[in-house]
Amino acid sequence: MKLRKVTAATATVFALALTATACGGDDGGDNNSSSGGGGDKIKIGIKYDQPGLGLKTPDGSFTGFDVDVATYVAKELGYKPDQIEWVETKSADRENALARGDVKFIAATYSITDERKEKVDFAGPYLLAHQDLLVKKGSGISEATDLNDKKLCSVTGSTSAQNVKKDFAPDAQLREYGTYSECIAGLQSGSVDALTTDDSILAGFASQEQYKGKFELAGLKLSNENYGVGVKKGDTETVNKINDALEKMVSDKSWEKAVEANFGPAEYKNEPAPQIGNIVK
Repeated sequence: MKLRKVTAATATVFALALTATACGGDDGGDNNSSSGGGGDKIKIGIKYDQPGLGLKTPDGSFTGFDVDVATYVAKELGYKPDQIEWVETKSADRENALARGDVKFIAATYSITDERKEKVDFAGPYLLAHQDLLVKKGSGISEATDLNDKKLCSVTGSTSAQNVKKDFAPDAQLREYGTYSECIAGLQSGSVDALTTDDSILAGFASQEQYKGKFELAGLKLSNENYGVGVKKGDTETVNKINDALEKMVSDKSWEKAVEANFGPAEYKNEPAPQIGNIVK
């Protein structure tokens, strides 16, 4: 793989206090103004615990590729960084957060699937990721079949490790931990031999300063994960505006810069920016 060495320069924004929303429907709430003026705010859902994608740092700021994408989109909708209120949206609550109106949109490693499209609308995709393996450099693990008799880690509730065992390495020994950080620690100590999930997530963790140069991505494409921006079902106007913003982010090279800044240190060989509406099965 080609090593990309860049200096992380992601946008830093600050969480603001919750603002009172007007009574009634979606028209007139603080999340729906596109002017960004008059003290309006916009609430955006992200992950708080995924380095390189959506991470709340100890000083209270937010970094990552999803944060950069969301900040750019918000700018195109008329909002400055200090008008953004970041809202933690865990995977299990993303659809509910949109339905309740807790956030205007969500950028949080949100894979577009037919099942999810029944509940929410999606702009994008803005990144094509793949299930992959993260291993120690020099481990000799380069294929999923190499995991037979090896210890494979993923987080509790994820289907990634089970898919590897079912389809590629039936003799792999599965280890489920509560967080990806625990899997990374196990990989570093040698208590597990590999970690599997989306390559973008793996690259984000491996890009952390304390892990640079210690791990590598196997470069496998065990699945296609089309990351989209989730929007409340039926809000076509916002979907169209976000799609316009994403296209502009690609054309002015901001997308490429964000990829390099957030994932480059992990030797992440990313796919080109996807075309809007093109879902890779």
